[in-house]
Amino acid sequence: MSRAERIAIVTPRFSEGGTVGGAETLLNQLAGRAAADGRRVTLLTTCARDHFSWKNEWPAGRTRAGALDVIRFAVDERDAAAYHKLDAAMARGETLSADDEQTWIRNSVNCSSLDAHLREHGGEYDRILAGPYLFGVVYSAALIHPDKTLLVPCLHDEPFARLGIMKPLFEKARGCLFNTEPERDFAKGLFQIPDARCRVVGMGIASFDADPGAFARRPGIHGPYVVYSGRREGGKGTPLLCDYMNAFRERTRRDVKLVFTGSGPIEAPTDLLPHITDLGFVSEQEKQEAMAGALAFIHPSVLESLGIVLLEAWMARTPALVHAQSRVLRWQCERSNAGLWFRNYPEFEDELLMLMDRPGLRDALGRNGREYVLREYSWTAVEQRLFDALDNL
Repeated sequence: MSRAERIAIVTPRFSEGGTVGGAETLLNQLAGRAAADGRRVTLLTTCARDHFSWKNEWPAGRTRAGALDVIRFAVDERDAAAYHKLDAAMARGETLSADDEQTWIRNSVNCSSLDAHLREHGGEYDRILAGPYLFGVVYSAALIHPDKTLLVPCLHDEPFARLGIMKPLFEKARGCLFNTEPERDFAKGLFQIPDARCRVVGMGIASFDADPGAFARRPGIHGPYVVYSGRREGGKGTPLLCDYMNAFRERTRRDVKLVFTGSGPIEAPTDLLPHITDLGFVSEQEKQEAMAGALAFIHPSVLESLGIVLLEAWMARTPALVHAQSRVLRWQCERSNAGLWFRNYPEFEDELLMLMDRPGLRDALGRNGREYVLREYSWTAVEQRLFDALDNL
C-alpha cells in the first residue's frame, strides 16, 4: 500500500462556511477530512458563487481555507442559450447527436485555466478527485490525468448519464467513489465498471441533538408540520410535494403545515400558500430543530445519489417519507427501517396519516434512523472507506 499524500479535488463551487449544492458539499467535506489526516489537499474550483448564472464573483487565484489550499479559476464564456436548449431537449426525452453532445458539454460550466493548471502541475498530485460528473469543468479535468483520477460522480438515473460522451469518462478514470450501493450498481450496469475500480464511501454526518420543541416555540409556528430542506425545483420534486400537501389538507381536513428551508422559488397551489412557512437559508441549529420537531421529513426527489438532508433528519430522530422512484432514498429507508415510500398520492396520504395517528411508530422509525446514521455515516466509518480508496484503488 502506498499512501496518497498529495490530493487535488476538482469541484464546481466552494464557499467556506457558505451554502453550495449537496455534491459540492460532499467534495468539500472529503477534502477537509483528507487534509485533517495530514495529506496535502488542494481544492481546484471556479470563481462562481451562483449555480444558475455561473457568474465569476470570487477573485481568481490562491487562498487558504483552514487546512485546504484553494485555487479559483475564472469560468469561461459560454453560450448559455445553446446549453439550455439542449438541456431541455434531453428533458423531453430527445436523443442528442454526437455534435449536440459536444455542444452541450462545451457550453456547460468550463474552466480552461483550471485545465491548464492540471496539465502543468498534474504531476504534483498523487490523486485527483473530481465530481460531480455532469459539469464541463469536472468532465474535462478528469480526462487530463485519468490514470490518477478518482471520480465522485454523484450519479443519477437521468438523461445526462446516457450521453455517449460519458462512457470514456467512466472507462478511463482510475476509479469511482460512490455514495451508496444503488448508485454503484447503476454505474456498473451502465458503464461496465469492474468491481476493482469501485468503492462506496459516502459522507459523514456529525452527531447532534436537537430540541424537538424549540422550533414550535418560534413566532407564527402552530400545530403539526412536515419539513423539506434543500433546493426547490422540479428535479427535486418540490412542486409535487406542494400538490400532494394541498390535496392532503383538502381531503383529510387535517391542519398540517409545510415548512421549507433552503433556496429557490416555491411552486404551490394558491390554497396551500397560507400554510407554508419558508425559512430560506437558516443556521445548522435552526435546520436541525425544524427537522426534530416535524412529523416527518419529506424527500420527494427521484434524483439522489445519497440524500444528505435525509440522513440529517434521521440524526434528528425524524422519520422520512420518500419517493419510491428514487432507488437510493428507498434503499436507505429499507436498510434503516426509518422511513416509508410512496409511488402515488393515495400512498402518500395513507402513510402521512399513519405517521400522524401512530406516534409510537413515528418514534420507532426516528430511533432507527438515528442508529443507522451513527453506524453507517459516522466520520470514523466514512474516513476509513475514503482513505482506503485513496491509497489502494
